[in-house]
Amino acid sequence: MKRFFSTLWALGLAMWVVPGALVSCMSDDDYTTSPQARLAFSADTVAFDTVISGQPASTRTFMVYNRNEEAIRLPEVSLAGGAESAFRVNVDGAFLENGSGSGFEIAGKDSMYVFVEMTPPVNHADEPVETKDELVFVTEGGTRQAVVLSAFGQDVEPLNALFISRDTLLSSSKPYQVFDSLVVASGATLTIGEGVRLYFHPDSRLIVHGTLRVEGTPGRPVLMRGDRLGNMFTDQPYDRIPAQWGGVEFTAESFGNVISYADIHSGTFGLRCDSSGTEREKLRLENSILHNFSGDALYARMSRIFVGNTQITNAGGNCVTLYGGDNTFIHCTIGNFYAFTGGRGVALEFFNEDSGIPLPLQRADFANCIITGYSSDEIMGHASERYRDELFNYSFRHCLLDTPAYEDEHIVGSLWDSEENEVCRDENFSPEFDLDRLLFSFGLNAASQAVGTADPEITRAYYPSDRNGQSRFADGAPDMGCYEGVFTDEESGNLPH
Repeated sequence: MKRFFSTLWALGLAMWVVPGALVSCMSDDDYTTSPQARLAFSADTVAFDTVISGQPASTRTFMVYNRNEEAIRLPEVSLAGGAESAFRVNVDGAFLENGSGSGFEIAGKDSMYVFVEMTPPVNHADEPVETKDELVFVTEGGTRQAVVLSAFGQDVEPLNALFISRDTLLSSSKPYQVFDSLVVASGATLTIGEGVRLYFHPDSRLIVHGTLRVEGTPGRPVLMRGDRLGNMFTDQPYDRIPAQWGGVEFTAESFGNVISYADIHSGTFGLRCDSSGTEREKLRLENSILHNFSGDALYARMSRIFVGNTQITNAGGNCVTLYGGDNTFIHCTIGNFYAFTGGRGVALEFFNEDSGIPLPLQRADFANCIITGYSSDEIMGHASERYRDELFNYSFRHCLLDTPAYEDEHIVGSLWDSEENEVCRDENFSPEFDLDRLLFSFGLNAASQAVGTADPEITRAYYPSDRNGQSRFADGAPDMGCYEGVFTDEESGNLPH
C-alpha cells in the first residue's frame, strides 16, 4: 500500500486518507436519498494492458461524477471480489481495506478520483489470461452501479542472471523474462527452439561468448523484445518504442552462430559482432527481422557474416554498419525510416579503417537487395585515405539503391531510388506507414522499381521463396528485397512484363 500511495503523491494530488467515514458539515437536507439519483463515470470499464503475472501493473484512474444538484452519500464502495480481488482501489483518498469502504460522499455538481492498481495472479498458462472484477458503488437511495475492472496476466519463466556453461535448450511455451542479461559461456551452445519468446528487462542483453542457434520456423518465429507489455499511452505500446532492452552481442571468441526466423526489435541495438577474423563464419542470419533500435540494427567488425531474406529497418544509428570483414547480403530489405528524435543514421555504412587501425574490407556484397531510407543518400562508403592499398571491396548486384546515381564498376544491374521515379523511398512499400501508431510494413508497392527486377539466377540459387514463404516466381519474375510483392489483379495489370 505504501507504494500505491506514493504513486498518488507523484501525480501531485493531495488526498486525505481517512480510515473511517469521511467527515461532513452538511445537514441531512442537503443530501438526496432518491433511487433516481445516479452517478456518472468517466469510464464504464477500466482495462489494463497485458501485465506479467505476479508483477504490479501501473495505476489507472477514472472519475466519478455527481451531476445532481444535491449531494449523494455512498454508504458502500466495494470490490465484488472482496479481499481476494487482484485489484487494489483508492477512492477519494481512502484505500479500500479488504476491498471495501464506507462513508463516502460527493457534493452536488462535484466529482472524485478513483485510482486502481492490480497484480495479476499466476495462472500456469502459456497465453495471457483475463482477470476481471467489478467496483460497486451503492448510494444511500439503494442504487447500485458498477465499473468493470479488467486485465490480462501473462505467466513467464524468469531467467535471473543466467550463465550458460554447457549446451542448453530453451523451449518453454511461456515467455522467458530475462533479468541482468543472459550469458553464453565460451564452448557452450545455447539453442532457442521454435516459437520461444524472450522478454528482456531494461538494459538486459544476450551476450554470446560461445555459440547461439535460433531455430524459429515460418509459423513459429523466435521473438526477442522488451518486457514492458503495456502501453506508454493510448494505442502506443512500449513494444514500438526503441531502447526497451539491450541487444544481442557476439564477442570476439564467438563463431558459428545461426539465427533463422527470428523477430528481434525495439532494443538499444540489434546484433553486434565483435572482431574475430574471417576464417570462420561468425553469423548466419536468415529469414528474420531486425527492427526499431536506438543504435545500430546490425554492426559487424572484422567478421564473416551472411545475411539472407532478412528485413533490417529503422535505426537511430545505422541499419547496417560494417568495419572491414567478409560480408554477404542476399535478398534483404534494408531501410532506415526511424521515426524518433535524437538523430538517425543511414541504411548502410561501411569502412576499411577505424581510428587509424586498418580493417580490410574483403567483401561487402549486396545482391537483389533494397537499400533505402528517408534521405537522398542512404549508402556511405569510406575508403581509407591513410591506407590506400587496404582492401575496399564492395559490390551491388541488381539492387535498388537510395544514393545519387553514378558510374561504378562495382554496381551491376542496379537501379536508383530517387525522386525521378514514380515512387521512391518510403513509397516503395505498402501499406503506407502509420507514423502516428509507429506501424511499418515493408511489403512492396506494385509501382516500386524493385518489382520484377531481381536477378532470377541469384534468386534460384539462394531464395526461390521470400521471407514469408511466397514463391518469387509465381508472377514470372522475382522482386528485390526480402518480400515478394502480392498484388490484386488490378495492380498486377500495371506490372512490367
